Amino acid sequence: MLSSGGGSGSCSKDMAVELGDEPHVLVVDDSLIDRKLVERLLKNSSCKVTTAENALRAVNYLILGNDTLEGTVSEVNMIITDYCMPGMTGYELLKKIKESSVLKEVPVVIMSSENIPTRISQCLEEGAKMFMLKPLKRSDVKQLKWHLMKCRN
Repeated sequence: MLSSGGGSGSCSKDMAVELGDEPHVLVVDDSLIDRKLVERLLKNSSCKVTTAENALRAVNYLILGNDTLEGTVSEVNMIITDYCMPGMTGYELLKKIKESSVLKEVPVVIMSSENIPTRISQCLEEGAKMFMLKPLKRSDVKQLKWHLMKCRN
């Protein structure tokens, strides 16, 4: 299930968001409670939020149902994904995004309830912008907004 709510774009210059638009964030988490919490925090910070309950749905949303990540792409400014999900993990989603010539510039933030240093290092080495511990707090969203604004300028 995907849900959406407000602007568009990515970090690459050809997909830059017009100033004044709400940044668009895709939130991927198999936990409804965690998804709703992140969605509420982001919406309270003036972001458009689309949610997906697993990585496969996120990939389908990002590529609009095409078989490869090189097809028509839904524009998002940031992807926030849980690390541990059934099927495709957040780490696997990160790798898929960073392998895509179209999506690789979109910042990806990994979140997890487990503070495992090797996991954190692995995600950052693979290209994640940040690794955040769940549950996310308002102060975490301020950090995310800083990355979004930096990306947009």
